[in-house]
Amino acid sequence: MSDYTVRPITEAERRPVYDVLQRALHRNPVTDERWARITDFWAADGTTGAFAGELPVGVASSIPSTIVLPGGATLPMAAVDGVAVRSDWTRRGVLTAMMDTQLHEFAERGYPVAGLHASEAVIYGRFGYGVATRSATIRAKLPARLRDGATAPGTVHVLDGAEATATASAIHERIGLRRPGMIARPARWWEVSYSRKLDLEGYRLAVHTGPGDSGVPDGFAVFRTVPQRDHLDPNHGALLEAEDFVTADDAAVAGLWRFLLSVDLLATVNAPGRPVDEEVGVLLTDSRRARTVSVGDELWLRLVDVPAALAARTYGTADPVVLDVADRMLPDNTGRYRIGPDGVERTGAAADLALDVDTLAMLYLGEWRPATLALAGRITGADPGALSRADALFRTAQRPWCGTHFCADPRLSGLTPPAAPPAAARRTGRDSSARPAPRPGPDRRAPRAPRPGRTARPARPPRPAPPSAPPRGSPRPR
Repeated sequence: MSDYTVRPITEAERRPVYDVLQRALHRNPVTDERWARITDFWAADGTTGAFAGELPVGVASSIPSTIVLPGGATLPMAAVDGVAVRSDWTRRGVLTAMMDTQLHEFAERGYPVAGLHASEAVIYGRFGYGVATRSATIRAKLPARLRDGATAPGTVHVLDGAEATATASAIHERIGLRRPGMIARPARWWEVSYSRKLDLEGYRLAVHTGPGDSGVPDGFAVFRTVPQRDHLDPNHGALLEAEDFVTADDAAVAGLWRFLLSVDLLATVNAPGRPVDEEVGVLLTDSRRARTVSVGDELWLRLVDVPAALAARTYGTADPVVLDVADRMLPDNTGRYRIGPDGVERTGAAADLALDVDTLAMLYLGEWRPATLALAGRITGADPGALSRADALFRTAQRPWCGTHFCADPRLSGLTPPAAPPAAARRTGRDSSARPAPRPGPDRRAPRAPRPGRTARPARPPRPAPPSAPPRGSPRPR
């Protein structure tokens, strides 16, 4: 018998349970001021806790959302925005028990799919989650200029504070979900993710309006500039970080990039979380000034109701394929499914391909080719033509992308340090952390012994300590 229980939390348990998440992310317990700021947006409903007696030792929380699928349909999605176990309670099955309970609750509530952003890539596959979308970090070195004709003559204006949050929310709502994998953003997301960025972290909102007389904004980017303080660079070029880049069309993408690259006194523009197929270099007169520096997993998806999820999306043109799906945690999903251009049905026919439910999630939005997953041993089958048919069926015209990072409390514990290395280290290719540490002492020099016949000078008083900087938080959790 376990020495803990897993159950929904009560209203009175919200704050101590929330602090379990804070501690797991190496943050201090939430202050009264910060709790007052988020208390209306961190609800007991949708939150599962693990308790040893009255002591909270684990948490798994979620918020309701929707996700757009290939073909344009949407499905309700449970967005898992916080999972944590106390450090002195790990390796005791707490996480597995919470995830099992949470998945069955999702099924009972009628969620066909669930999604999350993973802090570690090795955790969630065993619970049936698979990498359904990926994103890229794009870095541009200035000066960089867009090609003539690469963008329509739109305009950009900059907002901050509450006006920026309201404007971004309205634009996102009007633009809608343009790609498979994009999700709706509830009010809680806007309050938690935007208010602190814009109020305390120095972010601003660049709003793009297309050409013409309509005057309707068609895109925005949240950005901030970070001085690099590199005194070896006479221009003191700063880093611009562009986050949450949302657009209605390709013209708005180009227009916002034109603005970001035109900001004065910059050395670098860094844009994480972009679609993998967004090729900024082709927009520039010198294509080498922008490049994709990394590609990583983005949205992890879990098919909670496999028949409903498979039936909700559209498929390409090919002969049907029969998939044998295995789901250990939700065994009602286990079975064979005939998938074709006309839809999906359960079948007793022989399977062409066999796979686990986490691999099915990787196929679901079209991010991965079946042949790639078969090469990794994730898909097995005797019919060599079945992989080609599955590829044609699951392939999408546009690469999937989520574009919305959701977690229970992004950056609420302090300012986020710049992601880029110091400019001097970037130029030399060396890691500045590998340099020898300075010797201790206020002026880094050991005192010299007085020369014979001379009186030693009085010791120099210590220099006053610089003002303490505001605490910095951990890198954004996933």
